[in-house]
Amino acid sequence: MEVVKMRVVLLLAGLLFASSAFAFHCPMDMKKIDDALAADPVLSADQLAEVQQLRAEGETLHKAGKHQESVDTLAKAMTILGID
Repeated sequence: MEVVKMRVVLLLAGLLFASSAFAFHCPMDMKKIDDALAADPVLSADQLAEVQQLRAEGETLHKAGKHQESVDTLAKAMTILGID
């Protein structure tokens, strides 16, 4: 029984850490996008509008605590910008 309790505690701790890691990932991705936009990338008007919309949506998701969705959304913007 003690082994089961320990495994549950370790699993919960791991999930908490993973959630925290995603929470810190979002601001780094937003900064990468902001830096790329500040460098005046060669994008069509439609691409620029989509990047700006995805960036804003990613920030909203981050603030709502939906970090995986935020990371996924910001990744789409970064792909359009050609950044990792």
